[in-house]
Amino acid sequence: MGNKTIREGKVALMVPEFDKITAKASVFYNPAMELNRDISVVALTVYRKGIDHDITVCDAFGGTGIRGIRYAKEIEGIENAIVNDLNPLAVELAIENIDLNQLENVIVCKEDANMILRKCKGKFDVIDIDPFGTPSPYLDSAAASLRAGGMICVTATDTSALCGTYSEPCIRKYSSVPLKTEYCHENGLRILAGFVARTFSKYKKFIEVKFSHSTEHYMRIYATIGKGAANTDESLRSMGYVAHCKSCLYRIVINGLAPSIPESCPVCGGKLNIGGPLWCGDMYSKDFVTSMIETVEYLSLNTENKALKLLNICLEESDAPQTHYEIHKVCKNLKTSAPPILDVMDKLRENGFFVSRTHFSPTSLKTDADIVELKSIIKFLKV
Repeated sequence: MGNKTIREGKVALMVPEFDKITAKASVFYNPAMELNRDISVVALTVYRKGIDHDITVCDAFGGTGIRGIRYAKEIEGIENAIVNDLNPLAVELAIENIDLNQLENVIVCKEDANMILRKCKGKFDVIDIDPFGTPSPYLDSAAASLRAGGMICVTATDTSALCGTYSEPCIRKYSSVPLKTEYCHENGLRILAGFVARTFSKYKKFIEVKFSHSTEHYMRIYATIGKGAANTDESLRSMGYVAHCKSCLYRIVINGLAPSIPESCPVCGGKLNIGGPLWCGDMYSKDFVTSMIETVEYLSLNTENKALKLLNICLEESDAPQTHYEIHKVCKNLKTSAPPILDVMDKLRENGFFVSRTHFSPTSLKTDADIVELKSIIKFLKV
């Protein structure tokens, strides 16, 4: 296995050469996650500008050190970046990459992720958890360790569980029932956010989601942390469930951890399938996303165009209600062909409804119109 030098952001990096990304290779460098890292640099830059002191960041699954090194080199106000990995080869390579980039504020550790988080309780302003698979085994340690006012960044790549392809792993890892629907990626992201919120609540800490997205094979959440039992209790009111009818595509979001949920669909009388608990609150802060968009032009990002496209769509849907409608799915249910999505959106606006695109799907829209109203508009357009 040889090494090669790549450039990402403002850093040079020595990475091993692999023919394909596997579980073995993933502890090193995954080029498919460059957008993830670019967005992370943007988010942490905005976060750092919003507080009054330099910050210490822990990348609990450091690999080659790329994420921590980029944080240290590209973000002003990083006191220390901790790059941690249990793999000795990754640790060795991370040390070489720190020297290559001539950085003195990056520290490499060889620890189990849970151990370093527990041992350094109260020392981190930002904890980044980006494992291969589920982040759930590490969130308790992150919740115990992270300072109030800090930021948690969490990636999940076990999308088959979160999206409902396999229900049992989602129940086991996240204590939540997924729904296999056309908006399953949004549900999965909300399940992840809900699990983060419930985990932090055990430590009298609450989350405020600043930004989130579902891209390709992973889901990612950025949330700031507050403290206090009363505020934490209040934040848990954002937990709830989604009830979905597969027969007519009706859906309803019901807040509460133990709410009364109807068994049958009020539109067609079909059975309602229940997903959750999940986060029913905001998945974006409009001000935070706006600041991210403004920040992109001042950074060196290889994926700048992709990042801006994602951020602008997320800003558009930041005021939208939960769940979204996939137009072809709705039209298939109606047994008709799909009209242009822009025509559907225009007609919804004419009828006084909120409507936006969504980053989850290019053929989907978000609206406060219910399924009956949406179907009526589609039928009108098809006449």
